[in-house]
Amino acid sequence: MEKELDRIGKRREKIREALLRLGPMRPGSLTRQYKDPQNQVGSYYQISYTHQMKSHTEYVRPGSVRRLRRETTEFKKFKKLIQEWIDLEIQRSKILSKQE
Repeated sequence: MEKELDRIGKRREKIREALLRLGPMRPGSLTRQYKDPQNQVGSYYQISYTHQMKSHTEYVRPGSVRRLRRETTEFKKFKKLIQEWIDLEIQRSKILSKQE
C-alpha cells in the first residue's frame, strides 16, 4: 500500500507540473459552419461551450480561429489532467480508508 501511495503522490506531482505549464485556455468546440450547407458556401466559424450551466454560441472572426484552436486544445488538456487527479485522489482515499 505504501508503494501505491508513493506512486499516486509522484503522479500527482507530475500532474501539478503539467497544469502549471498550460497556456491560455477556453472551453468549447470550434466548428466551421456554412450559410448554405448543401453547397458549402459562405463558411464561418463559431465556438460553442457551456459555462455556469448555460449554453453559449459565438461567432468567431477569421483572425481568431488559430488562437481559439490553441485555447480549446489547452482546455481539453486541463480537463483531462484534472480528471486524472480526481481519480488518483479517489484511489488514495480508498487506500487510506483500508488502513484505518
